[in-house]
Amino acid sequence: MHENLLIIHGGAPTAVMNASLYGVIKQAKDSGVCRHVYAARGGTQAVLTEDFIDLLTIDEQTIAQLPHTPASWIGTSRFHVSDDDYAKMVEVLLECNITGVFFNGGNGSMDACGKLARAIKAHPIARSKGIRVVGIPKTIDNDLAITDHAPGFGSAARYLASSVQELSQDVASLPIHVCIIESMGRNAGWLTAAAALAKTEERVGPHLIYVPEVAFDEERFLDEARSLYEKHGGVVVVASEGLRTTEGSPIVKPIFQVGRSVYYGDVSAHLCNLVIQKLGIKARSEKPGILGRCSIAFQSEVDRDEAILAGREAVKALLEGKSEVMVGFERINSEPYLCKTILIPLEQVMLHERTLPIQYVRDAGKIDEAYLAWCKPLIGSPLASFPKREV
Repeated sequence: MHENLLIIHGGAPTAVMNASLYGVIKQAKDSGVCRHVYAARGGTQAVLTEDFIDLLTIDEQTIAQLPHTPASWIGTSRFHVSDDDYAKMVEVLLECNITGVFFNGGNGSMDACGKLARAIKAHPIARSKGIRVVGIPKTIDNDLAITDHAPGFGSAARYLASSVQELSQDVASLPIHVCIIESMGRNAGWLTAAAALAKTEERVGPHLIYVPEVAFDEERFLDEARSLYEKHGGVVVVASEGLRTTEGSPIVKPIFQVGRSVYYGDVSAHLCNLVIQKLGIKARSEKPGILGRCSIAFQSEVDRDEAILAGREAVKALLEGKSEVMVGFERINSEPYLCKTILIPLEQVMLHERTLPIQYVRDAGKIDEAYLAWCKPLIGSPLASFPKREV
């Protein structure tokens, strides 16, 4: 039997999304049973218009570059799929004789993956043909359920930790202000907490790290910022874009929202304004934003290798007849680091957002050592080593 596969990218891209794409292509070729491996150009909506490219026709030099190429080479989207759209997608799959579909994405994509599987089962012909659907995890937020972590997170964590480490050296060199770095992470603080990996000595930042799982206390923040400034002169704060008050509302009102996509106001700028206006201390805000999720310069080799593995394992699972599952990772050991892949039923990950466990937060502004032990292997090779500061 010849297989015709289709891969769809969904949601925000990462530094290793194309590595998973590479894994899918290589495993499909190695299997010897795949006639076509189509990619939906520009995301889910391309399925409805049959805008596909056959990845098996791409030259080997291009394919070899994919693991080291940022973002999504085939294009992605946040396209909202209606119930009618899922039914239309099934008709396209039948028309194109597609036998298996991969969704590479986060919570929203796994939800779409599961809903397409349901639409296939509800269609007598599609069900009889046994069209299978498998999820490939991707998220910098690390908020997918069940899996220990997801490809994309390790590289974003490395970028943030490295950037905070370098910026902290700058602030310690000219200790005249409070510098606040805003991290992505809508509802989960996994990525923000990774900034703690940059900490090597007391006087050098980061000094405070705020995750969305802990209610933000403005007065306490100002007291701690003032105290640290009086002690060190320069202060480095890392704050999640999704910080909330004790009432659960964002500390900065979102400027725009469409479905699950929230466009937050500048949390770092807001906190800087508080420091300037209420403490009379100079402050600067930094917001890497998209830079933090697409950097190849800070790509984690562990993240890249696991992204490739996730793509390969997804193809293996589908060709073995598995469906309605997502490839996940189960940690066996952190030191030395060892993980194995597992298959997780899609129903367990469809929009089941996993936030940072509260035991990883020692206190507001502080991250526990247990988190560091968990996170450190995922960022790959050690961060740069700088000499202990003498001044």
